[in-house]
Amino acid sequence: MNIILFGPPGAGKGTQSKYLVSKLKNFQVSTGDILREEIKNNSEIGQQITNNMNEGKFVSDEIVNSLIEKLMLDPQKKDKLIFDGYPRSLSQAQYLDLLLDKSNQKIDHIFFLNVNKDTIIERVEKRKTLENRSDDIRILFLKDMTLTWKPLDLC
Repeated sequence: MNIILFGPPGAGKGTQSKYLVSKLKNFQVSTGDILREEIKNNSEIGQQITNNMNEGKFVSDEIVNSLIEKLMLDPQKKDKLIFDGYPRSLSQAQYLDLLLDKSNQKIDHIFFLNVNKDTIIERVEKRKTLENRSDDIRILFLKDMTLTWKPLDLC
């Protein structure tokens, strides 16, 4: 069974996906974890990711999609994926659709985790302190802004 969890940063996608992984014996596909691992390993892709982040840019869909493709084509993970925050863009959703066809898989369930702005900010501030995650810095700027997050209309 393949599942997608959508929601803003701090909504609990990682927490819920870890729970589902333990219950279903599936594999978590967390783009954030995958990107942080590439940076930690100082791989060529990790260096590209670091350069993007240092320039204030988001990681390109091409990089994210290439990393997701490796996981999706792994026969041990077939029909056992919990997508934690992927896809995030229409381009990623279209690529996921191609990968699903290529690997003869489907998405069985999609869940949107709806959490209010104050809770998100509180969680991200705590996570930034406890985990020292540089990717949370952008989210903290949202404190003084209106937070709007809506899932892609993929239908």
